[in-house]
Amino acid sequence: MFLLYQIVISLIVIISPLIIIYRILKNKEDKKRFIEKFSLPTKIRKKGKLIWFHGASVGEILSIIPLIKYYEKKKSINQILITSSTLSSSKVIKKFNFKKTIHQFYPIDQIIFTNKFLNYWKPNISIFIDSEIWPNMFKNLNDRKIPLILLNARITRKTFNKWIKIKNLAYSIFNNITIAYPQNLETKNYLKKLNFTKIKVIGNLKFAENPEENLNQINNKLKSILKKKKIWVASSTHKSEELFCAKAHIELKKKIKNLITIIIPRHIHRTNNIIKELKNFKLNIKTHSSKNIDLKNIDIYLVDTFGETRKFHNIASTVFLGGSIINRGGQNPLEAARFGANILHGPNINNFQDVYKLLKFLKVSKKINTPRDLASNINFRKNKLAGKKIKNIGKKILIRTIKELDILINNEFKKT
Repeated sequence: MFLLYQIVISLIVIISPLIIIYRILKNKEDKKRFIEKFSLPTKIRKKGKLIWFHGASVGEILSIIPLIKYYEKKKSINQILITSSTLSSSKVIKKFNFKKTIHQFYPIDQIIFTNKFLNYWKPNISIFIDSEIWPNMFKNLNDRKIPLILLNARITRKTFNKWIKIKNLAYSIFNNITIAYPQNLETKNYLKKLNFTKIKVIGNLKFAENPEENLNQINNKLKSILKKKKIWVASSTHKSEELFCAKAHIELKKKIKNLITIIIPRHIHRTNNIIKELKNFKLNIKTHSSKNIDLKNIDIYLVDTFGETRKFHNIASTVFLGGSIINRGGQNPLEAARFGANILHGPNINNFQDVYKLLKFLKVSKKINTPRDLASNINFRKNKLAGKKIKNIGKKILIRTIKELDILINNEFKKT
């Protein structure tokens, strides 16, 4: 089975130039840095101790920012490497003024590329976030006796059902992991069913907050204008969900004339298509990138720039989370909830079931099914008490996480 995986990956490598060109044309790939995916580094590996964090995209990378800030201050660490797979995540990292930390795109999981990557970067410890499982890289890390930590691990029922069909391969891949910290009990149980027992539960790291206040603030002029309006936010929307929210806007505007709906699409390269679709509803649209803050008679304010989501979550009283009307399992509601926003979502929230159980217990989230349902549940008053409770949970989880990682990192540094 592992041999079959090697063959499939090798075939992907053969056609990868065509894939890369297509992605560049679609603005999904960096025109210069795509070579990093073939283990051709564009940054220098400094001498000394290096710790490596890997997360797939924006959500995973943002969840480790508090950890990066902590380890930036550690004198024993000379360099921190962050890898991810998406263009959006690389742009988000640029917004932080890190001194020791650099970003590279994660290499294709082919044996030559993974070997070349490890030969160059020589990490002292590797920390993979969420559901990032890569057979070749895991095997190479284990062969080199580089500790592999699966932090905030997540395995869904759908993913588990795929792994269990190839259980012998799954057992061998997961046994390369030094220790896993599952983000929920579901993942813990699935790991055990995959014959993996090196598990410790410390909580979901996504509860932890990035305390950098300047990242939470929008332009003062824009903020003052929005304060005079009735606003709500549709966040991380996917295709067709913008139309769903537009219908809710039209419904709500029958009662509230001074209304602006702020839509933050999950993938901003879809902006032009979204505008075309919304104009069919005869809605007036303004994009954030235009920097035109004259919002008179504007219906939809479309946030079409990277790394702006939390700024709008900060001012919103109600946030609808996308990926939940379509069958994508939902997007992370914790950032908006930390700011005291009331959370609305569709029926498909498999990715965050445990989180939503807590939010429902705190009476800050509600499931909606139709645009009219969405419109009728939008309110304009924050739930600050619930936001404080979520922040406190996050602080405790972050402290536990740092304590665990410190032990592993210090032990490894003593060996080398």
